[in-house]
Formats: sequence, C-alpha cells, structure tokens
Amino acid sequence: MIEINIKELGERIKDLRLELGLSQKQLADKIGAAANTVSQYESGKSRTSIDILANLAVALNTTTDYLLGLEQ
Repeated sequence: MIEINIKELGERIKDLRLELGLSQKQLADKIGAAANTVSQYESGKSRTSIDILANLAVALNTTTDYLLGLEQ
C-alpha cells in the first residue's frame, strides 16, 4: 500500500502554482473548487479527492504521480 504524505502533496501544489504565476483563486477556478480549499490542500490540512487530484494535475501541467510524490 502506498502512503501519501499530504504535507508533501501540498508543497508540490503550491510550488507548481507559484511557478505558473497563479493565485490560489485562479487555481481554484481551474479545478472547480473554492480558494480556501486550495489553501487547505497546500497547507496539508485537507485531503483531495481523486477527481480534484486529476484536475490539479491538468491545471498545473504535471502528473498525479508527481503530485503524490511517486515520481520526481
């Protein structure tokens, strides 16, 4: 079983968001979520669903494997 580090997931989301020059609100709009939800993901306070994870990967031009820390 794979153990997901939600703190690392949040850091990867934030790093990629900043690299793309997106605000939390802009990213939230792209994935169909509220800005405070993105904030909770980035801080590791909330887990994301598989659907939102897939949307995050598309919006951030990456893969779900990268976000989950399964690839570098």
